[in-house]
Amino acid sequence: MENEYNVPSDNLNNGLLNKLRAAVLGANDGIVSTSSVVMGVAGATSNHQAIVTAGLAALVAGALSMAVGEYVSVSSQSDAEKAFIDEEKNQLAMDPAGELDELKREYMKHGLSEKTAKQVAKELTDKNPLRAHLRMHFNIDPDDINNPMHAAIASLLAFTVGGLVPFLAIVLAPESWRIPATVIAVFVALVLTGYLSATVGGASRMRAVLRVIAGGLAAMAVTYYVGVLFGTTIG
Repeated sequence: MENEYNVPSDNLNNGLLNKLRAAVLGANDGIVSTSSVVMGVAGATSNHQAIVTAGLAALVAGALSMAVGEYVSVSSQSDAEKAFIDEEKNQLAMDPAGELDELKREYMKHGLSEKTAKQVAKELTDKNPLRAHLRMHFNIDPDDINNPMHAAIASLLAFTVGGLVPFLAIVLAPESWRIPATVIAVFVALVLTGYLSATVGGASRMRAVLRVIAGGLAAMAVTYYVGVLFGTTIG
């Protein structure tokens, strides 16, 4: 199905899908990185305070790092999009007839006849020329420019939610159950994030779940035994 800009209607939901995908991946990062840190420390020592301190530090540092990284990335993207918008505004102001002809030729490249392309270009230009050109040339919606601060906050929250899973599991479980409880909690959380990421992206759910489980458990195992080795060597 096509919309009025000759762009598949499914593409209009790309912004929402990308945000959902970013949230799921941020939560997955929080799960894996925080669980790796607390497992490494738990492998080195049974001291509850040390585990809590390391886990909290990993959770806070990781969330802030994600937020800053996302802010910088989205700021660069939004600056580029705003530059495209300003460029199109200037071109439309200086040469509206040339821009109309350009839009017509772009639709002809999409398979429309010259007559139909000219009619479509004219109707869209009469309605909103800036939106028509931005859609065609850059697939940008001028009313939907990403906000860097919103993206940063979303990344911080997603990472924090994911990181709280292993942190709370290892902190709240009895000493003899710390490792099993954390592994089980992380396993369940990774199954959920893998399933959601595949659902959002339209990929194979089984493959995605197995991939995140394998990666997450491998990271936990490696850091745990590094901690065991380190603790034994120091001790």
